[in-house]
Amino acid sequence: MDRVHALNPFAKKETHSAGSITTYKVLTILSWLLSVIVSFYYVLYTPHDGFTIRKSIWDQNRLYPTAFTLNSLITSIYWIVLFIFQIGYVAHLFSKNTDNVQAAASVGSHFIFNNLLHFAFVMLFVRSHFAWAEVILIINFINLSSLYFRHNTYPRFIHAPAVAGPLAWTFVAIYWNGAIMVHHPDSLVARIFGNIFIWSILAYGGFFILAYKDYTIGFALSVLAASIGVGQFLHQIVAFQWIFAFVIMSVLFVSTLAVAVPAWTGRETNWGRGSAPADAERAPLLADD
Repeated sequence: MDRVHALNPFAKKETHSAGSITTYKVLTILSWLLSVIVSFYYVLYTPHDGFTIRKSIWDQNRLYPTAFTLNSLITSIYWIVLFIFQIGYVAHLFSKNTDNVQAAASVGSHFIFNNLLHFAFVMLFVRSHFAWAEVILIINFINLSSLYFRHNTYPRFIHAPAVAGPLAWTFVAIYWNGAIMVHHPDSLVARIFGNIFIWSILAYGGFFILAYKDYTIGFALSVLAASIGVGQFLHQIVAFQWIFAFVIMSVLFVSTLAVAVPAWTGRETNWGRGSAPADAERAPLLADD
């Protein structure tokens, strides 16, 4: 069993060998570049291969209006900021601080897998393979959820760009792509389901804010809720959907501030529920580096 644990790239490990860290450095950079390049390319350009409807990312968003249609500007800014923060995460793999390197390497396998799955999702989405794209999103949701619940006490410079940001996006993207996959904007059932399921964003974000005092995922979901709100307001696809989205955004944002301000002022440092005292001490020390 020890050998299997050692060979499992997703097993939780506190320390990593020099060879493993070198491997993480190379694969993290390559997979991150793949994720970034394909994202930017298909925001600007349309694929030219295949026999299905082929559109750029935001052309697909406009072509299939749904109850979860996003605003392209807000979502693009979200991803640009997330990619920039991920540069900071990657940089910690090259840090002279051993604790930072070990902590960054601990989530490396999941982060690399996330990048590869994001690449696959974009390639499928722009070619209108929405069912397969949904499968990829669900797999990535499982991957990132596993990462979150096993590594939620790691410092914020790791948690925000490698865990919370991608997980928040994947959760919302499941609804976004799923609604396109079963595209029936004029159906009463689709409208009702849209009005109901959008509240799961509030429930999902509220869970992490209340249970883990995690303001990073709360803020990420509030931004994505704002993107849905603006997208719905501009297109009026489903009645009241934009109102619901802005209410969700507001509640999540206020709740996020209620947790973030005490953490920033040093009055609340233990934001990983169920963590051992040593972890509670370790996380804020690393977070400020």
